[in-house]
Amino acid sequence: MIGKISDVKKIELSGPLVKHASMKALVSPEEGWKDHVMRVVELGIDGFSPKHSHPWQHINYVLEGQGELEIDGVDTPISEGSYAYVPGNKLHQFRNIGKKTLKFICIVPVEGHRY
Repeated sequence: MIGKISDVKKIELSGPLVKHASMKALVSPEEGWKDHVMRVVELGIDGFSPKHSHPWQHINYVLEGQGELEIDGVDTPISEGSYAYVPGNKLHQFRNIGKKTLKFICIVPVEGHRY
């Protein structure tokens, strides 16, 4: 399976705990990866994900932009080339602190993708 990100539908994330956020699911059970989903998340300028926790872990790799990843109250700067492992049940949030879109890969178990 080979694809282009430009051909994948963008999912806009909305709600009181999220700002300027969207994602694209590139590889999922629909494409044959039965246990996980690889997504590209975009946070616009001043954007953020909800501060949340869940039982599953996820892996992230920053493609472009500058931000912070908060895990259990500790903020760590992230930028192009940064990677992170977020353990399950840890309170976490991504924030864009740069002057352009923060874009990162997020790989989660299938139960972590509800869109």
